[in-house]
Amino acid sequence: MIEVVNRQRKLPLDCERWRTFVEKVWQVIPADAEGVTVAFVSDRAMRELNRLWRHKQGTTDVLSFPVEQDDFEKEEGSSLGDVVISVEQAVRQARENGFTLDQEIAQLILHGLLHLCGYDHVTDSGEMNRLELRLRRKLGI
Repeated sequence: MIEVVNRQRKLPLDCERWRTFVEKVWQVIPADAEGVTVAFVSDRAMRELNRLWRHKQGTTDVLSFPVEQDDFEKEEGSSLGDVVISVEQAVRQARENGFTLDQEIAQLILHGLLHLCGYDHVTDSGEMNRLELRLRRKLGI
C-alpha cells in the first residue's frame, strides 16, 4: 500500500497526484516491499525529526526511515518505510536550483525511496547518484 499524507499547512498539495507518482517510481526502483508512506511536513517538524534521529540542528529536505517489520506485520503487507519531505525546504531548493516545485518534490521522493532500498550516496562511491540520475531520465524528472 502506498500512502501519501500532507502534515503541513503552508502549501496545499495534491496527495493523490503524488501517490500516483510514487506508484510510477515503484515500477522502476529495486524495492522488495509492497508499500511505503510519503509524508509532507513543515520545516519545524523536519527540524525536530532531524534533531531526534540524526542529532543534527536545522531542517533538511528529505529523511528516510526504513521499517523492520515483525512476521505478523508482514502478513498485512510489507512496508519499505517512510519518506518525509520538508515542503518549505523543497520550495527553497527549487528556487535555488531553477526547478519547479513539482520537479524538486519528485526528485526528493525518488531520492528518499532509493535510501529505503538500501542505497547510501555517502558510502557507495557514486552508485546511488548514478542510479538516481538514470531513473530521473527514465521518469522524466
